[in-house]
Amino acid sequence: MSFEVIGCQLLHFGPHPSMPQRVTGAVRVRIREEFLGNVTDYSLDLKVKSDCGAVPHEQVRTALLSHAAHQLNKLKARHAERLPVAAE
Repeated sequence: MSFEVIGCQLLHFGPHPSMPQRVTGAVRVRIREEFLGNVTDYSLDLKVKSDCGAVPHEQVRTALLSHAAHQLNKLKARHAERLPVAAE
């Protein structure tokens, strides 16, 4: 099984309605997955957040994309091939 990220795009972001230091948004991630010889391309829309406060646009973008990367790493770890372990 293979799982690779083809691209990431920040769709939108804005201030959280009740938490003044939090920024929320959405990131669209394009993924290509191969399983049992079948190749599938699909996209995921991830909800992202960051407690970065009032910083420049570039830093907010970086913080939100890094949160998306963290979520993708957790997803990829769950889909990783599990090697058989010898019983002791």
